[in-house]
Amino acid sequence: MDASPSTNFNHRLRQERVGRNWRQQDLADQLGTTVVTIKRWERGSQCPSAYFRVKLCALFGKSAEELGLLLEDQQPARPAEDKADTCVETPPPSSSADFPNLWAVPYARNPFFTGREELLRSLYEKLNREHSMALTQSWAISGLGGIGKTQIALEYAYQYRQNYSAVFWISAATRETLQAGIITIAELLQLPEKDEQDQEKVLQAVKRWLTTHQKWLLILDNVDDVAIAHNVVPPERPGHLLLTTRVQALGTLAQRIEVETMGIVEATLFLLRRAKILAADGLLEWVSEKDLAGAEAVAIEMDFLPLALDQAGAYIEEVGCSLSAYLDLYRTHRKDLLQHRGQMPTDHPEPVTTTWSLSFQKIEQTIPAAAELLRLCAFLEPDAIPEELIGEGAAQLGPVLESIAKNAFKLNEAIEALRKFSLLQRNPETKMLRIHRLVQAVLKDAIETEEQRQWAERVVRATNAIFPESVEMVTSSQCRRYLPQAQICTMLIQNYAFAFVEAASLLYRTACYLRDYALYEQAEPLFQRAIQIREQELGLEHLLVAEALHGLADLYLEQGKYSRAEALFERALRIREQELGVEHPLTATSLDRFGHLYYRQGKYEQAEPLLLSALHTFEQALGPDHPQVASPLNNLGRLYWQQGKYEQAEPLLLRASHIFEQVSGPEHPQVASPLANLGTLYWQQGRYELAETFYQRALHIYEQAFGPEHPQAASPLHGLGILYCQQGKYELAEIFYQRALHIYEQMSGFESPQVTYPLNSLGLLYCQQGKYELAESALERALRVREQAFGPAHPQVTYSLNSLGRLYWQQGKYELAESFYRRALCIRERTFGPDHPMLAEPLNGLANLYREQDRYEQAEAFYQRVLILRQQHLGPQHPDVAETLHDLAYFYRLQQQTSEAVSHYQHALAIREQALGPLHPKTEETRNALTKLLQEIR
Repeated sequence: MDASPSTNFNHRLRQERVGRNWRQQDLADQLGTTVVTIKRWERGSQCPSAYFRVKLCALFGKSAEELGLLLEDQQPARPAEDKADTCVETPPPSSSADFPNLWAVPYARNPFFTGREELLRSLYEKLNREHSMALTQSWAISGLGGIGKTQIALEYAYQYRQNYSAVFWISAATRETLQAGIITIAELLQLPEKDEQDQEKVLQAVKRWLTTHQKWLLILDNVDDVAIAHNVVPPERPGHLLLTTRVQALGTLAQRIEVETMGIVEATLFLLRRAKILAADGLLEWVSEKDLAGAEAVAIEMDFLPLALDQAGAYIEEVGCSLSAYLDLYRTHRKDLLQHRGQMPTDHPEPVTTTWSLSFQKIEQTIPAAAELLRLCAFLEPDAIPEELIGEGAAQLGPVLESIAKNAFKLNEAIEALRKFSLLQRNPETKMLRIHRLVQAVLKDAIETEEQRQWAERVVRATNAIFPESVEMVTSSQCRRYLPQAQICTMLIQNYAFAFVEAASLLYRTACYLRDYALYEQAEPLFQRAIQIREQELGLEHLLVAEALHGLADLYLEQGKYSRAEALFERALRIREQELGVEHPLTATSLDRFGHLYYRQGKYEQAEPLLLSALHTFEQALGPDHPQVASPLNNLGRLYWQQGKYEQAEPLLLRASHIFEQVSGPEHPQVASPLANLGTLYWQQGRYELAETFYQRALHIYEQAFGPEHPQAASPLHGLGILYCQQGKYELAEIFYQRALHIYEQMSGFESPQVTYPLNSLGLLYCQQGKYELAESALERALRVREQAFGPAHPQVTYSLNSLGRLYWQQGKYELAESFYRRALCIRERTFGPDHPMLAEPLNGLANLYREQDRYEQAEAFYQRVLILRQQHLGPQHPDVAETLHDLAYFYRLQQQTSEAVSHYQHALAIREQALGPLHPKTEETRNALTKLLQEIR
């Protein structure tokens, strides 16, 4: 039963969401909240918090008032009147009595017509611009058969009929129907020539009338032959001409508006109305969650094509089945349902299959290569088909396509034939082709199983031919361009059980790209399948097996699954040592990655000899200035700065940067990585101006090479945010954190582990500013994402737990703070053991907490444990050791143990002066504390 809408709905917020064709789930994902919360906001039962109000305003580009987010007492006074700021004022919808005297529209208004408001409004404004030339008063609604062109034109005629004194409709599908329409108009106008046997005289009379009268609308429906339509239309047109057509090239006849498929919101609403689940004027809020979800699923399966949705709705109404039952039936009997139009009379009697099959037949008869191209596109990702796949993959696509792929004229001829029926769209700027998913479905259903397998294999081989051999920063834009096709190929490889070497190669390179963008769940099965195929086809000890093992090991390394990574690195290293020897560069690559694995685990003593060995092998085999030498240099530099060995780290990072500059130039993206690492090194040393310079240079290189929204730019942006936060430049820090967060969200998704780094930093920034509500929201989101990505007991989760512990400690919520610190400590002890330096952070947090609670014995014990861990694993002169000594000194000062306090301050000061320099803020902090204490003693 339909529910009545609540009077408390936030219609403004809902209108903005629906206007973008976003579901409530889409909005929730972008904000990092739940569908339930979005529903409460739109129903008016809950108001968004300050944090989400800021996010909503930024997302929609509207003020809080414009989104209806202010409470009544916060609403500013409204101006007395609003001035129109558009050239054309859209009139109100017509009433039933507003029909013009001359009305020749053969169809009744569609009671189920849904959406398309923006298109209709745009069409009205285009037709009614002042001082329009004849051509600009002629517009064509163009698109695929079944896209809803006729219904849009019909709705336009009814909605804006009061603006015209005459509205004419002619079917232009054939010369005969067009001539019949001309005669109908002549009779309606009572022209003297209406009974003439010479139809040319009738046509000229109608054209004269159109030339000498204004305020008319002539609709030519289903124009397939532009030349015939040209003959009907007078050269001077004081009225409005509107065409519907599949043709995309119209010459001087009219300008074109391309009709896209419906958005998910209007498609869902249309289906519910057509199936009579909703009233013709019903809203989505009035249906159950079950029906809403079912309608969305069907709409997605129909790829939002109006004719297919109309067929589905008619079937559901006539048969009386549920939405979920129809969806189940469609997935097993797709071909039958797409051919079924239903028994009810309709203005579009042909089903989807018939609508397109006639076009397919014409193309097959006239240009067979175009038909082959269409079949190829049926097996590709439909929305982003790169034209170079046809050219560069020609050798894999069969003899017919291979013959035209290298001939630009012939290829254009084939594409032109498909565009004539709007079966294929072409974007000349991006050099991408597009095909509708249902067109693909109808084409596949017409192909025999064995031929389907042949086309699937051709697609895999062609995509493998164009996907970059090396997946790295400089090829990332190409990889991203071809990724949709590569992902379709992974499904084809699985569905058809392909096991040829080229399939494994494509799987491996696709997995590498996905891994580099933190899409680990998608990448892992591709690596695993690539390994299986290579082992099966090449043998267990083949070098390409080692390559795939390496790729999967790197994925596990990034996920923190260190034992799995180590086992795979060991096997890959063994294969390379056996096949290539210990002095080969590929063997050195394994050593370099092994060393990085140990570095990530905090096993610094085990990491260093492996990295040094890799460095030595690269230098001996390739020379001291080869680009591959830079990788162990970079990793050693990071290792040494982590150990507080800043003087050793700096020259290694500078050398890595210099090598890349010499080989590739100072603006090459490879240069940016060591530059960003140098920025971090200088920040840790308190050399803030230098740090900023290096971060900014790294950022500039990435932005110049890839654009400001590339994921590589996020790392120096985040580094700059940390730097500015350390300097107390909180507004600047927030801007850079938000930029980094936005990039990760756009490129990797709102639930990607990468978003947690700037989120965590934002949370700590807000904590420092006392913005506890914002801090808690950001930190809780980071925790939720990490738990979902890694599991609740993974070491990555502990970074969020420690940050939340700090937040609650700062708020005086000691029980909450202790529970988070304890959970972090438990995870790290279980993962790394009781004597690992990773335990220091939660232990230190607990020590600070116990100090504030006057639990002095526990606090001192924890401080001492932190000190021992850091001295043993980082060395006695590490800055983190000085941090703990400083904390202990403050603790002893509170306990009135003055001599212990002085001793620890002095020890901390000596380390900081040596490691960080006398002017570092941390050094000055300890020096000032010691000076104050000594003054108090005197």
